[in-house]
Amino acid sequence: MTTGTMIRVRGLEKAYKDLQVLRGVDFDVAPGTVFALLGSNGAGKTTLVKALATLLSVDAGSATVNGFDIATRPHQVRESISLTGQFAAVDEMLSGRENLVLVAKLRHVDGPRRVADDLLDRFSLTDAGNRKASEYSGGMRRRLDIAMSLIGDPPVIFLDEPTTGLDPQARLDVWRTIADLTDSGTTVLLTTQYLEEAEQLADRIAILHRGRIVVDGTLAEVKALLPPATVEYVEKQPTLEDVFLAVVGNSDTVDPQAASDPPTPRQERR
Repeated sequence: MTTGTMIRVRGLEKAYKDLQVLRGVDFDVAPGTVFALLGSNGAGKTTLVKALATLLSVDAGSATVNGFDIATRPHQVRESISLTGQFAAVDEMLSGRENLVLVAKLRHVDGPRRVADDLLDRFSLTDAGNRKASEYSGGMRRRLDIAMSLIGDPPVIFLDEPTTGLDPQARLDVWRTIADLTDSGTTVLLTTQYLEEAEQLADRIAILHRGRIVVDGTLAEVKALLPPATVEYVEKQPTLEDVFLAVVGNSDTVDPQAASDPPTPRQERR
């Protein structure tokens, strides 16, 4: 089931005893887009995701996911979604392939071994498929975790701070994975504290502050809230991340030769 809006949230409220976490949250997410939810620690991002995933009841308001109401049709909501938390939920004693086969069998998917092989190929994990997940790097575990969440082709995926604790290269790998998801039509609700992550990935950005959505729009609309940029001539120095990726990155992400070229003055918007 689907509507013109894949996720619709109206007036959601949630309190833990005397602590009011959500204070009337409203937003819509269009199908096949990335909706980035920004907010500092304690803003209510994880509480909101848990409510939409039917893991937590709300005190007031309503929400639908894939056209199903989270309060009255939770089973259909769960069939429509997959949730990836801040830490990769993989079984480290199993290989990457065994993790995928296990989840496919639990979800009663036909051809679990074929599904596992397809996902290993899609996430560039084929060569590591028979290694234990405990031997994977942080980025590989996260890619395996997201691959596991795609089994059964859920139309909606919740990614709750998926790049927390990852190094720059692993973070770029996850970014490419998320971009691939939306290219295939999956709707992604992404919570993050990294502003650059939202800039790179999101079709729409919302800022959750003290339990309320205080900003909601495209990147251009959000930037338009500030005065127009001025143009100045500055000398652009490489960042530490530029240097790191130039040294350890692969040819798909950086040009190592570029790191050896001296910085040149360039025009930059401020």
